[in-house]
Amino acid sequence: MTHERRRFLTMAGTGAAAFALFGCRGATANPPEHFEVTLTDAQWKAKLSPAAYRTLRHEATETPFTSPLNDEHRAGIFSCAGCALPAYSSKTKFDSGTGWPSFWQPLPGAVRTRVDGSLGFTRTEVHCRRCGGHLGHVFDDGPKPTGKRYCMNGVALTFKAGAA
Repeated sequence: MTHERRRFLTMAGTGAAAFALFGCRGATANPPEHFEVTLTDAQWKAKLSPAAYRTLRHEATETPFTSPLNDEHRAGIFSCAGCALPAYSSKTKFDSGTGWPSFWQPLPGAVRTRVDGSLGFTRTEVHCRRCGGHLGHVFDDGPKPTGKRYCMNGVALTFKAGAA
């Protein structure tokens, strides 16, 4: 029994060390981005709802299946809730089954991406190119024609019905 316990502890220690050394490495620091719309933290907090503030300015993630935009199926445009920049057309929205509004393509020039290693593995974060607000993440498991799934926080978006 002692031999099995020692083996287990050795394996657990090795795994923890490997995760700490290799699984949690952050991305290489990039130069700071500059955005057209810049407000102080206090101004953002006053402008946005508490949930939108946490998501857009502090990269929180809303609980899945809680956003009304997940079930929005009318023609229209989804815009950044921080600065109103049009970001996604309803023509590219699809039901990913994840509980977040998902799109296979953003509008041209609407978003930027950067590496996100905050959970111990690499993802691609999507943010508004005009105000830098965190919108969500993009994954390579979406439908044709792009194969992308832009999985967005509904609280980070607004919707205006009309021509898409």
